[in-house]
Amino acid sequence: MTGENNNCLPANKKISVERVATADLPTQIGKFRIAGYRSLTSSEEFVVLIKGEMRRDVPTLVRIHSQCLTGDVFGSIKCDCGPQLHRAMEMIEREGRGAIVYQQQEGRGIGIINKIRAYALQDEGADTVEANEKLGFAVDAREYQQCAEILFDLGLCKVRVMSNNPDKIRALEEAGLEVVERVPIEVEAEEPAAHYLKTKKEKLGHLLTEID
Repeated sequence: MTGENNNCLPANKKISVERVATADLPTQIGKFRIAGYRSLTSSEEFVVLIKGEMRRDVPTLVRIHSQCLTGDVFGSIKCDCGPQLHRAMEMIEREGRGAIVYQQQEGRGIGIINKIRAYALQDEGADTVEANEKLGFAVDAREYQQCAEILFDLGLCKVRVMSNNPDKIRALEEAGLEVVERVPIEVEAEEPAAHYLKTKKEKLGHLLTEID
């Protein structure tokens, strides 16, 4: 996991996260290292899965994955989050090198309780964007600056980002990382998730080719 910490961090930026602990994490997909980070400016904590050596000169597979308790843990088919996370782990396992930053910004930043409230509105016919708006929240309140700082702390400069979300790509570029490639990460979706993905494509601009 050893990287050349901070060597690629732009001169006008500072690291506002700290690495607290690192350990081995064997999984059904493969052997990873797991690191815990915490923000120095908020109560947010981050988990990072890492495989292989992080090198500044090697364009490395990365994913910023926003926490989704319903999809990642309970296997909800209202979204594609769980399958995307597992697909990202599989891609890194095959590559032998990569990192996943798991950020605690459930429900595009509104938290798990408000996400459940949004689900209730969706049960009444609202889509995922309309539900957030009806609750008085931004459509997407997530921020990715500290996720980028974690990648810098790992020693990365050049990244191949596994994402369909152009906002994540822009955020990492604006933070100073060199995005060498966007790697699509589309998974087969059952009907509830298909509607959700169509909304993300049409209203949020997500780069999805399998959704009409």
